[in-house]
Amino acid sequence: MFGPNLLANIGEAVAMILFGIGFANLLFQKNLIKKIIGFNIMDTAIYLFLAEKGYITGRIAPIIVDGVQSPEKYINPIPSGLVLTGIVVSVSVTALMLSLTMRLYKRYGTLDLDEISAELRKEGR
Repeated sequence: MFGPNLLANIGEAVAMILFGIGFANLLFQKNLIKKIIGFNIMDTAIYLFLAEKGYITGRIAPIIVDGVQSPEKYINPIPSGLVLTGIVVSVSVTALMLSLTMRLYKRYGTLDLDEISAELRKEGR
């Protein structure tokens, strides 16, 4: 049914599907909270993709044990570092988006982007 390449790269395929779901959510939803959830799904897909690309079967974390210093025995630590950094940044961005969403709700009484933009047009902005 599926080719051998898809089964060998199932993690990357799942990451792409998740990214598509998040992107579609970001494009087609009118509610700001649902847009934030879509953005977070896209973030998660990127972290999954980086983790899948950084892992090599049969290798271990780059911590020298028993004097083994051969680079062929260890995985590359850069994708893991990027994932950890990205998680910290995405939590901060999500907090900022949620705080701005709360301010918009207090001002306009809705989270629907169409209603907010109609209200802005009435105000002349």
